[in-house]
Formats: sequence, structure tokens, C-alpha cells
Amino acid sequence: MKRQLVIGLAVSAAFCVSAFAALKTGDRAPDFSAPASLAGKELNFSLRAALKKGPVVVYFYPSAYTGGCDLEAHTFAQDKDQFTTAGATIIGVSADSIARLDQFSADPNYCAGRFPVASDPGGKIAASYGLTVSAGKPGQKDVRGNDIGHDFIERDTFVIGKDHKIVAVFSSKDDHLSPDAHVTRSLEVVRQLAAK
Repeated sequence: MKRQLVIGLAVSAAFCVSAFAALKTGDRAPDFSAPASLAGKELNFSLRAALKKGPVVVYFYPSAYTGGCDLEAHTFAQDKDQFTTAGATIIGVSADSIARLDQFSADPNYCAGRFPVASDPGGKIAASYGLTVSAGKPGQKDVRGNDIGHDFIERDTFVIGKDHKIVAVFSSKDDHLSPDAHVTRSLEVVRQLAAK
């Protein structure tokens, strides 16, 4: 009886772990709509609408105005024309408030008005992609000295094809990629898609 209970618990634990694992290449990407900001102007971003135009790079990041996230946004902004040439749309997603994203999206040192960033304050979009959302620390400050005051989504990037299938996944946790490497690797994938 004890052996059956132990086996049952092990199977249940394995199921729970896999239920929360990040989506993988070949999985269907969950559709989402979210409030977003582009160059300080608010809009509603729809993955479904963006995919009608071509592949979409959905990159999740912990917080605007923090070291790695700033580097990643700046690199995406620098390379935006190359993504556009490959027919791809970029959308950043974090738990930042839309007010913080209005500033971040327009800041010439980061997004520079080149691509939108979406607000996922409850982490529902991140959860639909199987990502971990962790609580922020009270009193934690950003690079400007302002309180962050929100949860953190793990850094993962998904390249999604027009058919809603995930073509590639890049993870800082699993692949040990630097934030700017997410950009480089995503650009390689969208260029391959454009060449087909």
C-alpha cells in the first residue's frame, strides 16, 4: 500500500512539474491581447493580429529599467530594421505597469520607440506560456532609483510562426543566454523563416 502511494505521489509530482514547464518548439502559442506602449503611446497588442503579418518574437523579461532588461530592449531596438526586413514583429512582455512601459517604450536608451512592450501585471500571459512569475522584493529599486513594486517574469523568448506554432524558444535559465543573445538568436531564426 505504501509503495502504491509513493508511486502515485511521484507520478502526480511529475505531472505538476510538466504542467508548469515552458512551452516548447512545435507547441501552439497561446493567443493574447494586452495593453501595450509604443513610443509612449498606449495601444492594445493582439498576437493574432500580428501573426497575420508574419512571425512574431514574443520576449518576456523581468522588469523595465534593470540591467539585463535594459540591454535586451536596447539591442532589439538597434536591430529592429533587420527584424522588419525579415517580416517579423517584436513584442516585449513584463509585469510592469503600463505607466512604466509608457516611459520605457519611449526612452531613447532602451526601446527608443522602435517596438511595443506589453503589460502583464497579473502574470496571466506568462503563465499561459508556462513561465515562472516570482514576487519582487519590497523596496527593490530600478536603475533610476524608483521602486519597482511588481512581480518578475522569467526571461524567455519565443519565435512564433504565422501558423501559431512556436518555431524556437530561448531561455536565460535553461540555455544560460545573456539578454542580448536572445536578440541575436531570434534574428537568426526569423531570417531563416524569411529565406524559406
